[in-house]
Amino acid sequence: MDQIIDLFPTPLLRAPATLGAPLVAGLIRHFAGQAICDNNSSRSLSHTEMLKPGDSPLFVQAAQAITPKLVDFGAQLFGERIGWSIKEMWVNVLDPGGHQAMHNHANSFISGVVYLTPTHAGSQTVFMKSPGGTDFLFRNDHLGVQPTPYSADKWISPAPAPGDLILFPSYLMHAVPPNQGQRRISLSFNAIPSRLDSWGYVIGFSG
Repeated sequence: MDQIIDLFPTPLLRAPATLGAPLVAGLIRHFAGQAICDNNSSRSLSHTEMLKPGDSPLFVQAAQAITPKLVDFGAQLFGERIGWSIKEMWVNVLDPGGHQAMHNHANSFISGVVYLTPTHAGSQTVFMKSPGGTDFLFRNDHLGVQPTPYSADKWISPAPAPGDLILFPSYLMHAVPPNQGQRRISLSFNAIPSRLDSWGYVIGFSG
């Protein structure tokens, strides 16, 4: 029987209800009003300062719930269960009509989002194939095409509920389409491993 093999796939971890409702409500109540930093991709998108987990007891609680998931996901990326820490966290507030332009995250290995409010179906996080380097020079792209995981340019994440977490490699390009619903609030973060060992060439990281 013919078989399609997933060759070097890109992992993404989805963990429903990682943060409980009381913590989600506390994060919204405490940080939504602090999201005053402008984002140059949209006037209707703002965020808090980049903060350390220790800057808030709420962030400490969130980090405690998220870190075991980082260890699980890190084992998929690097083939070993090693220590992980969150180096920075911030809260995003996306008002109706706002969007987040395509981007990735530098100086980290795992990035993540915890959704704090319901998300409109048209404003779910979109992940995109890296622009260039691995594609054919001529594409088959027209109205009759039925995209597959191997030919699609983008993948729309499943509809999240408040408290749901996603983790992805920091290099992965992603964006948020124009918000067609109510105010959308999320907690984003970047994480680093305690160390990486390449046949004795060891690099340690600290947040």
